[in-house]
Amino acid sequence: MIGLISATAAGTSARDRLAAAWPDRTRVYEGPVADAVRAAFAECEQLVCFLATGAVVRLVAPLLDGKTSDPGVVCVDEAGRFAVSLVGGHGGGANELARAVGEVLGAEPVVTTATDAVRLPGLDTLGLPVEGNVAAVSRALLDGEAVALRAEVTWPLPPLPVAGDGAYTIRVTDRLVEPGEREVVLRPPTLVAGVGASRGAPAEEVLGLVEGALRDAGLSGASLAALATVDAKADEPGIVAAARRLGVPLVTYTAGELARVEVPNPSDAPLAAVGTPSVAEAAALLGGGELLVPKRKSAARPAMATCAVVRRPARGRLAVVGLGPGARDLLTPRAGAELRRASVLVGLDQYVDQIRDLLRPGTRVLESGLGAEEERARTAVAEARRGHAVALIGSGDAGVYAMASPALAEASDDIDVVGVPGVTAALAAGAVLGAPLGHDHVSISLSDLHTPWEVIERRVRAAAEADIVVTFYNPRSRGRDWQLPKALSILAGHREPATPVGVVRNASRADESSRLTTLAALDPATVDMMTVVTVGNTATREIAGRMVTPRGYRWQEEPR
Repeated sequence: MIGLISATAAGTSARDRLAAAWPDRTRVYEGPVADAVRAAFAECEQLVCFLATGAVVRLVAPLLDGKTSDPGVVCVDEAGRFAVSLVGGHGGGANELARAVGEVLGAEPVVTTATDAVRLPGLDTLGLPVEGNVAAVSRALLDGEAVALRAEVTWPLPPLPVAGDGAYTIRVTDRLVEPGEREVVLRPPTLVAGVGASRGAPAEEVLGLVEGALRDAGLSGASLAALATVDAKADEPGIVAAARRLGVPLVTYTAGELARVEVPNPSDAPLAAVGTPSVAEAAALLGGGELLVPKRKSAARPAMATCAVVRRPARGRLAVVGLGPGARDLLTPRAGAELRRASVLVGLDQYVDQIRDLLRPGTRVLESGLGAEEERARTAVAEARRGHAVALIGSGDAGVYAMASPALAEASDDIDVVGVPGVTAALAAGAVLGAPLGHDHVSISLSDLHTPWEVIERRVRAAAEADIVVTFYNPRSRGRDWQLPKALSILAGHREPATPVGVVRNASRADESSRLTTLAALDPATVDMMTVVTVGNTATREIAGRMVTPRGYRWQEEPR
């Protein structure tokens, strides 16, 4: 919950806008400001104060306890120009809150946390348990000192400017180790404990067995991701309580699923009881991985619980990101976040140049030239399979004539895939022209590098006969100068010579140009590969210099 506090009419107006945007996340605190701040500080995870920063500093200073427990506090100035992350930038989430408030109110987020200021991820903000000297290692990263990364297990971390050797170390491990004086230990959730239990097994017996198995194997409980068992034990009180006390989810599988898993220590007892020769080992192994602790029984007499521990392989992450048509303000916030998150970026060199300044230090960039789409897709998937966080970029929307298709054709279910939509060239050009896509429309690429011309021509004829607005991608290049005239002639067989045609080159970029012409007057020689050509349908009109296709085929007397 986010507490909202204001003192003036202007602050209250901005406060109410934020409350309206986030009705389920916010709570407005009325009354004297000092009382409101104290109440919100005690009751909320975050605060947004529409007050002077000095006033907020004086009010919250006596309330501060520690960076791991204090709520995040953001201040918004009287004019609503800035959203300042004041307290709890990392632990309290104030940095992200400042950015979110800025998006809603049109304010500029001000983040003063050192790592965020220089676009480094905070070591305590990676979503992993962290131990060791976070301040010293973070300072070393900020100062450009050599920091070594020792990844004993693979995990899709964000980019870090690390070296092979260094006086400081970031260690990624699920082992039970103590961090050194100049070391930070990150503990990814790589371990799964499979558990079997007799009816009525005490929670203390199950908990002690799991914790002892991890400790004896030199494994950290902070890397435990889940307890797993057969679904017949989904409501077994001892197992449920043990999972709750360990702070991990309880995952269950059917006996049939577990029976198909090959295990080193099958037994007749669980087969008779629940229908599978293994519960603990099979449940731990069902997602794949390395068996680190074979089935073991609790020390109680009689033993009522069994346990096995598996290290699951890390799932890499592939984000297929659409960069939009070129203008920076048409790059979506979600796309920007994925670019900052990726430790490996794969893309066409000219697209990489567009967003290179957004990448965090330490990002590994794998760029290539035109015509290597399949190679880039294979590279991105291979990097994700190695456990990395990968961003594969494309212009416009990555799913429209771009990289999503070859990448997803290459990917299997052993990696996580995220699609990030982008503004397409057709949409960007349409916005420049007016509203040419107001009714049914289709996009057709005139490039026959991947599609036979016979197929392209058939699609153009279908669009012409169906009276659909057509946007042509890749309309003309030096080596392909006849396809656009041919496509226009097909459309001309079904539409009047005066049909409006919009031509936009480099939509949204600094050298953008556009013109509105007609089907009869368009000169194909003025079109190149950087151009989008939109041909209207029989209802499309030019109105006040704009290309407009009505939402219906009957013109309204009163414009809507």
